[in-house]
Amino acid sequence: MKILLAGGAGYIGSALGPALIEDGYEVTAIDLLWFGNHLPKEVKVIEKDLFKCQHDDFAGFDQVIFLAGLSNDPMAEHDPASNFIYNAALPSYLAFTAKKAGVKRFIYASSCSVYGYTVNKLYDEASPTTCNYPYGISKLQGEEGVMKMQDKDFSTISLRQGTVCGHSPRMRMDLLINTMFKTAMTEGRITVNNPSLWRPVYHIQDAVTAYMRAVQADYALNGIFNVCSDNCTIGQAADLVKYEVERLTGKRTKIILKDVMDLRNYKVNIQKARTELGFLPKRSIENIVADLHAHRESYGDYENDGFYNIRVFKKLKH
Repeated sequence: MKILLAGGAGYIGSALGPALIEDGYEVTAIDLLWFGNHLPKEVKVIEKDLFKCQHDDFAGFDQVIFLAGLSNDPMAEHDPASNFIYNAALPSYLAFTAKKAGVKRFIYASSCSVYGYTVNKLYDEASPTTCNYPYGISKLQGEEGVMKMQDKDFSTISLRQGTVCGHSPRMRMDLLINTMFKTAMTEGRITVNNPSLWRPVYHIQDAVTAYMRAVQADYALNGIFNVCSDNCTIGQAADLVKYEVERLTGKRTKIILKDVMDLRNYKVNIQKARTELGFLPKRSIENIVADLHAHRESYGDYENDGFYNIRVFKKLKH
């Protein structure tokens, strides 16, 4: 099977690409390479603007996995116009083009941030999507554009992902658990802006597993699926990171609690993904920290601009 990773040289793609190759898939990535190329040589990499892709670029592929776009709230808020172009318009355009080219399935990387503020409810895929921030709004618009392409010959799957964390060959330090690990290692502290807020935390290897389940699913399967490893409060996450870092290093870590207002508060039910995709998350925050710690020597300077999407994005825009 031939799989195209649209935006495949980023944080998730750099972990997913090797896993697909290992399972025998033929993998190509089309990417502007903003963050370099950390994919193995077995993955064919094409440096190209995805908006310039035409019918021929998709011909011969069985499935397309969309991993492109602006990846977090800081990038979206820095440049809202680009956010809506790349997160809303681009996936819709690519799904339309892929369908015309005879691709059988389009898998869209969505986000649980579309739920916005869920109070104390565990949200499933039928729950209201009420996000008021540019990033969450654009991810929902992109999802809707992709899902409208579905018919009997074109399967569409949207994975509403939790907050992805953990080690990747294209590393990021601007993600919840990764940031906590970084400051614990470099400053001996973890700063928590609001300990009561909920997040669905997602180990990157569980994310890889979810994409594999989506690729392997019967083509009759379509739909939107919540995917994460577990739900926790940010305060709970900090406690777990503190415990693991202290256990692994023997050095004390201090937690600094603040009370910063934030309307992003969500936790999700993943039962549909378990039942229909066969997705079974196996990893925890402790596993994320252990994985980060195991790769600590490869990171060098934790403040390297390449680890922070917003810093790379700002340089590209100037």
